[in-house]
Amino acid sequence: MVHSLAATTLTVAAPLGCDSSTAAGAEDAADGDRRASDAVVTGTDEEMLVLEITPANRVVVRLPRVEVGQGVTTAVAMMIAEELDARLADVDIPLADARDKGNQFTGGSSSVSSLYGPARHLAATARAKLVTAAARRWHVPARTLRTRGTRVFAPDGRTATFGSLSRSAARITRPAVPTAPKPASQHRLIGRPTNRVDARDIITGKATYTGDLTVAGAKPTVVARPPTLGGKVLSVDSRAARAMPGVHAVVQIDGGVAVVAETFHHAFQARDALRITWAPGPLANLSDREIRSRLRAAVPKLGDPPRGSAQTEAEFEFAFVSHAPMEVLTAVADVRAQRAEIWFSAQTPQSAREDIASKVGLPVSKVRVHVVRGGGSFGRRLYHDAAIEAAQISKKARRPVKLMWSRADDIRHGRMRPASHHRIRASHDRGRVVAFAHATASVSQSHEKTGLSTQGAVRSAVRAPAAAPLPSDSGLYDFGPLSGDSGSIELAIPLGAWRSVDSGTVRTAEEIMVDEIARSLGKDPVAFRRTTLRSKTVKAVLDKVATAGEWGRTLPRGHAQGVAVHEEYGSCAACLVEIDAVDPKNPRVTKVVMAADVGTAVNPRGLEAQLMGTAVDGISTVLSAGLHIDRGAVRESSFTDFHYARQRHAPRHFEAHIMPSRREPGGAGELGVPAAAGAVANAYARATGTKPRRFPLNF
Repeated sequence: MVHSLAATTLTVAAPLGCDSSTAAGAEDAADGDRRASDAVVTGTDEEMLVLEITPANRVVVRLPRVEVGQGVTTAVAMMIAEELDARLADVDIPLADARDKGNQFTGGSSSVSSLYGPARHLAATARAKLVTAAARRWHVPARTLRTRGTRVFAPDGRTATFGSLSRSAARITRPAVPTAPKPASQHRLIGRPTNRVDARDIITGKATYTGDLTVAGAKPTVVARPPTLGGKVLSVDSRAARAMPGVHAVVQIDGGVAVVAETFHHAFQARDALRITWAPGPLANLSDREIRSRLRAAVPKLGDPPRGSAQTEAEFEFAFVSHAPMEVLTAVADVRAQRAEIWFSAQTPQSAREDIASKVGLPVSKVRVHVVRGGGSFGRRLYHDAAIEAAQISKKARRPVKLMWSRADDIRHGRMRPASHHRIRASHDRGRVVAFAHATASVSQSHEKTGLSTQGAVRSAVRAPAAAPLPSDSGLYDFGPLSGDSGSIELAIPLGAWRSVDSGTVRTAEEIMVDEIARSLGKDPVAFRRTTLRSKTVKAVLDKVATAGEWGRTLPRGHAQGVAVHEEYGSCAACLVEIDAVDPKNPRVTKVVMAADVGTAVNPRGLEAQLMGTAVDGISTVLSAGLHIDRGAVRESSFTDFHYARQRHAPRHFEAHIMPSRREPGGAGELGVPAAAGAVANAYARATGTKPRRFPLNF
């Protein structure tokens, strides 16, 4: 069995049949196929992709990213199948374990764009090797052979499966045909709307999440957590809990008191029987009103506006927001004296591996992290709180555990998008904006008070929530000189990068301001954007939604349209919303039209699903979904009071338009959130004749 190592080309060089001590980063093949399969080619870039083909003609590429519902496994399977000329149904994309090196970061809307080149080059090289292997077997010129449906075809009718050729193909160092990926004009799969490769498994329950795993001896585990953020255990009486049926262990950890039991029912019952005295957390005397006041005071002052200009000014407040993935945090841990093995859904598995090793006192080489698919994330699984806790509990309880955070655990003690305050001023003169200033302040996490891991690898990979890049994103518009600054207040609150990070508040506030500037100048919001946007591609997506959504059509009283645009990740999006705000306290978005230019859309159907999700995020965070802090505690505890949009709040009509492009892919997963949020806010303002300033509106 062989794999390839090279500086600038993909060639075969060294055996794969070795353990992790001699081949860092290599994982065991699924279903026991490792001995029988061959690594036809291995990439030598940061992605370190390995393409294997089993004797059963299965193409296997272990993905150094995590699938959390965004469809990255489908997109990569399409790239591989396209260049390899394999059937999509023959391609398997399991998730790679945490490795010693390479790029395994999932976030920043970067997965498809970062894998597009490496995955296609890998598969194109594998195809060239397979064709060369077939040519040698049949003693015919390689250029006369064709590939289709995971097979090689000869002019005389002979065929061979890729699996039957993989062993000899793996030994080829110089393919007899070109190894370059196909030009876009020859794509038959990339760019074609395609159903998810895992859709049937998901809807039939076959897809495996961490909670579905059966790890020998791992017992259900829950944690009793403090009533306030950062609270500590002063004393615990666990006698009643330990005496209950099915209870295996009760141990104290940094975040509270853990119960290990035979079932989750037993574990929750015993958790509720614990008698714990808690020391209040550092924010026990702090609530929303004071946080908002401190944020407003922390916003840096804006400079003097240009002389003789008129001003359009506004201030905006955004509440804390929970990630609230549908699958709650779950981790399985088996920590022994000399090794540890952890299973969970991780966007940063390498950082997690290092942090877990540090917490349990083992060398990193003795910790193995298995990456499992996740049921949603939105940034939450960038952080590995649950895995660290599971490892600590396993070590103290001296047994494998399956830890589950309840919904209340995650909403009340999990990470959240920081609250922020924005002050914006547009200076205009003679019908045009001549200067634009945007200053903001956000809550930043006080690590020395919380004892939470700083997780430096995460902070370096995504934009820090407390430090919005200013001058602001208003470089989208021809608004003259841009200025602004950012401030922050430190609080012992567990924060995290939430979908679209800073842009979800910065761009939303600015798109509301663009509407208000247009109103001040007596101009239509769409027409004003068309004359001030700098980018032709942004104008194109705006024009698309305006046309498709019939901008300006007559609507009943209390109904209105709103638009907004956003540009980021090498992509851009526009959103048009129609809202029914006849009852201003119970508004309903009735229609959403979105358009996006993301360069090459590998799977337009997957992109449409992403845009639909961002529309729901925009509806939720503008109209209803936020977290209150009451005396150092998060008030909300479930979807009963954390009011994320449900089916009855979803638009009756949704359409997405994917703009054609030959550019390489940009980012898409987070792109639509600011555009959707801005459009919802602008539609509400026009429908009600108000100027919304605090979000969500029900706060």
